[in-house]
Amino acid sequence: MKRALPIFTVLLVLLIAIAASNPYFLEPPGFLAFLKRAAPLAILAAGQYFVIVAGEFDLSVGSLVTVEVVVAARLIDGDDSATWPVLALLIVIGLLVGLANGVITTALAVPSFITTLGMMLILSGAVFLWTGGAPRGALSEGFRAFGREELGPIPWSVLILLVVGAVAILLMRADFGRTLIAAGDNRRAASLSGVRVHRATIFAFAISGLSAAIAGILLGGFAGVSAQIGQGLEFQAITAVVLGGVVLGGGRGSVVAAMAGALTLEALFTLLNLHGISGALEFTVQGVIIIAAVAVGAVRLPFRPGASISPPMLKTKETP
Repeated sequence: MKRALPIFTVLLVLLIAIAASNPYFLEPPGFLAFLKRAAPLAILAAGQYFVIVAGEFDLSVGSLVTVEVVVAARLIDGDDSATWPVLALLIVIGLLVGLANGVITTALAVPSFITTLGMMLILSGAVFLWTGGAPRGALSEGFRAFGREELGPIPWSVLILLVVGAVAILLMRADFGRTLIAAGDNRRAASLSGVRVHRATIFAFAISGLSAAIAGILLGGFAGVSAQIGQGLEFQAITAVVLGGVVLGGGRGSVVAAMAGALTLEALFTLLNLHGISGALEFTVQGVIIIAAVAVGAVRLPFRPGASISPPMLKTKETP
């Protein structure tokens, strides 16, 4: 918990700064609206955390979010009776894409950076081919309820975020979480110790795909249908994770801190918008955060004897 303290401190400072600029933010509706906006990114960050803590990357989640929204609009086309079957299909699509990333990375020994970059391009091309750049169809009111409506005073997206966070914490406290951390810390040593590294890595990618599906459902309800709805989300998710203190290369970090990193990033963007600073600066901020986080991690974590000196995306296939 001590490692997560810095990111919560930064988050608190940003929230106070937002409240100073906009007193309405302190009221429950204002703060819940902030959490509602931040929920999709926080869920993506939770999924990305599982992949990064295992020493891998997933660059396909942004394109997968776009696929989820475009497919939902096309298949539902305003028909409320199609909502639940399509929701189930979207979950399956997310899991299948995640499983494909995991199997290709482990069984075929393709670096995850290359695997998920290729998947990102495949999904982006498929969306453009299917829509011609202009998505067709419409989301039903039942579908959009998850992203923009409330259950009592609490938005559905906030409730879903809490459930995702609770499940993520339970997974990391189970044997699966210890396996992921061991794999990220020293993949070869974990494999030689009998840890089923490949299976855990595939599962981590499946979780990442599932998180992208959930984020896509929420974003579709909140923002509507667009062929660019998921653009850049993969980099925002990675930025949020490293902002939360998770080490690129694996083996270190907390899922709670990673999700707090997403809230912090959203708070920073909110503060910039309140002061009229150009949205283009968001990319600059993300770049600075990633470079700084990697630099700090390199200083804090000296080379460990027996650990791989290769970047995580270039690791070779370990002995089964």
